[in-house]
Amino acid sequence: MTATVTATALIRAEHVARTYGRGPAAVAAVRNATCSLAPGMQVALTGRSGSGKSTLLHILAGLDSPTAGAVSWPGLGGAPTSLSPGTVGFVFQSASLIPTLDVAENVALPLLLAGQDPRRAAAAAHAALGAVGVGGVADKLPDELSGGQSQRVAVARALVGRPRVVLADEPTGQLDHHSAALVVDALLAAAETGAAVVVATHDEAVAERLPTRWTMTDGRLAAGGSGR
Repeated sequence: MTATVTATALIRAEHVARTYGRGPAAVAAVRNATCSLAPGMQVALTGRSGSGKSTLLHILAGLDSPTAGAVSWPGLGGAPTSLSPGTVGFVFQSASLIPTLDVAENVALPLLLAGQDPRRAAAAAHAALGAVGVGGVADKLPDELSGGQSQRVAVARALVGRPRVVLADEPTGQLDHHSAALVVDALLAAAETGAAVVVATHDEAVAERLPTRWTMTDGRLAAGGSGR
């Protein structure tokens, strides 16, 4: 089965599969998945741990390559790795912050890599941190943060450049209800400005806030109806 395919797509995956290893030990993480993302789409990607959600997000972001099928980025003009930093915002399950940079510097980094003026990048970083409720830790180093604070900083970094696509892998997994709500608010705000947003989540309260539901089961992707 497939998720909805749109005519005007930022990202399109067609019959994508990803297998790790060979022979009897091979693991099929994604099997024959077809989907596409149009501007403004808000998708909850649900399924049990190990169902292939993270692998699919990595393929859509160009961070991993399918072993079968094809992924393209027609609405972006090329693979994310060839585009300006921040065009596709990715939130990993682990925050993956640079330990030698303070929080504000971590968040501003995509803008600086894209050539933005440092003062404007710093102002945008502080605004993004405030949107997810961690404006008070801007001058701290990553090892001074709690796990939940680190995750919110990672979300701010993904959103700071006003990306055209946001792919978030369990962004609220370490957060309390209030903090999770702030993160989802920020992700939905990105969609309101035209970004396509996919949130992989186990949290039904998070999934219900996104109007489109994709479900993965044993590597297979299917549309699961409305999340609202």
